[in-house]
Amino acid sequence: MTARVLTSRAAAIAGGALLALSPLTAQAAPAPHTASTAQPARTAPAVAAKGAVLVDGATGRTLFGKEADTARPIASTAKIMAASVVLETQGVDLEKQVPVKQAYRDYVTQHGSSTADLQTGDKLTVRQLLYATLLPSGADAAYALADTFGTGATEAERTASFVSQLNAKAAELHLTHTAFDSFDGGGTDTSTPAELAKLARHAMRNDTFRTIVKTKQYKGEAPAANGRTRYYTWNNTNQLLGSYDGVIGIKTGTTTPAGDCLVFAATRGDKTLIGTVLNSKDRYADAAKLLDHGFGTTTAKTMKLRALPANSQRD
Repeated sequence: MTARVLTSRAAAIAGGALLALSPLTAQAAPAPHTASTAQPARTAPAVAAKGAVLVDGATGRTLFGKEADTARPIASTAKIMAASVVLETQGVDLEKQVPVKQAYRDYVTQHGSSTADLQTGDKLTVRQLLYATLLPSGADAAYALADTFGTGATEAERTASFVSQLNAKAAELHLTHTAFDSFDGGGTDTSTPAELAKLARHAMRNDTFRTIVKTKQYKGEAPAANGRTRYYTWNNTNQLLGSYDGVIGIKTGTTTPAGDCLVFAATRGDKTLIGTVLNSKDRYADAAKLLDHGFGTTTAKTMKLRALPANSQRD
């Protein structure tokens, strides 16, 4: 064999090695024919709510919307803002004791509101009042917070001041279609599904808020007016908790003008979704459908709602 033949063969072998090792060549090579692995586009779910939205909890990107920018009454979901204002008050002391006034109970009676059944003269901490506001949706507890964190010489002035703080926080968060005229959602408080979801994303950044809204039942005690100890049990009105895998909150709301409302959140793996349904005939089914849409699952089809104890508040 001549030297020229050997040289040609060596060059061919070297060239073959380069072809085998070059990543550019590997990318350019035609891939073997296989079935497509691309995921089909998900069909948007049909929801009963008049307004709804689902967003990515991390980025805020909208994954679903139905009249998402239309302002509607929001009922007790307004308490999300009330809790946020309290928790973001500079120097807030969550263990500060607040005496329960008869006026808080009278407010519930006068308005037919949901209640934490706070007893006059008992002393509850701010932390307990937040549980009482967000779990059984106690208007009496929300009144106590407004009276404590508002400023002024009278209860009326202090609650009005607190409502002003809610609106100031809405402006700070650029919630331009959100307006509050009560501390508990019992007035003509309005927002849009998109802005409520934005508020919820903001609220869920607070550790205390997250801990409270994912709690199904709270049991605590407080000094009673007679010197004894009062024991309280509050059940979370959000029946999506414990019914749909991964749900971590957030808040129900119901009034005649608002219908049934729900702000909700769920985490599976490293993905968190946050959504809102306003004025729905089946808010939990709507929320489950939206979460399925976001997670790419079919949990809603087999979901069974967690039953609330007979004496629980409904909101």
